[in-house]
Amino acid sequence: MGEDIWADVADQFADGAYATVKGRVRTYVLHQQLLEHLPPPPAPVLDVGGGAGHQSFPLARAGYEVTLLDPSPAMLDKARRLLRQLPEEAQRRVTLVEADGANAEETVGGKRFAAVLCHGVLGYYEDPTPLLDQLCRCVAPGGVVSIMAGNAEASVVRPAMERRWEDALASFDATSEIGVLGLPTYATTVEELGELVRARGVEPVRWYGVWLFVDWLEFGGADLDPADTRQVAAVELEASKRDPYRRLSRVFHLVGRRSESIVDRDGVAAPGVSA
Repeated sequence: MGEDIWADVADQFADGAYATVKGRVRTYVLHQQLLEHLPPPPAPVLDVGGGAGHQSFPLARAGYEVTLLDPSPAMLDKARRLLRQLPEEAQRRVTLVEADGANAEETVGGKRFAAVLCHGVLGYYEDPTPLLDQLCRCVAPGGVVSIMAGNAEASVVRPAMERRWEDALASFDATSEIGVLGLPTYATTVEELGELVRARGVEPVRWYGVWLFVDWLEFGGADLDPADTRQVAAVELEASKRDPYRRLSRVFHLVGRRSESIVDRDGVAAPGVSA
């Protein structure tokens, strides 16, 4: 599998980031958005780059059959520890697989899933198209593809809130940065990502923001009170569905549905994502 680039940040990511107000908000908001589109349990779900399972293990609790695929032994070790905290019946619904998302279809033996998730992973690929190929091939006809990616239209938010004004000025047209974990990350737009999945037979049906106020407050140096998590999450969820707020979120969540019939990936795609 090669060097585990996540080994040095696994603790920071799995034990630190997700335990914060911001991390809990991400999990809650994405979960609520997913429930609007997923078929009923026990539909099979593939979580590509699922890390420690923070997003897909709640689905296992809800009755879904979850396959979590991740290339990092360190992250999968975190997933095993978190999995042991689930009820036994939920644990039996989870399969952990060590593999890169770029090999997902081969790794799962050609199985097709009712939903394929890929949250916070696309931004670590300078060229995301091979990964997108895999996501769209692994979803069953009529199934859901769920992708969370960095919003290139809001790249200026972080440096501006951190008062790095020269960086902020340069970020208006930037599509890459060094992320909060110290790794290079790449952003895109809703429209660009929509075109890419549409060309692979997945029609975008809706998109949402993910982080807005929690991002601005955190990067501005404010301390978020854990006691406020429920109220913060409710505000973030409402903002995630409305313009102009969702456009200002540093991260967006795109949900698409696979065509019932196979679509030629080289076909001409209609422009824009309006939902």
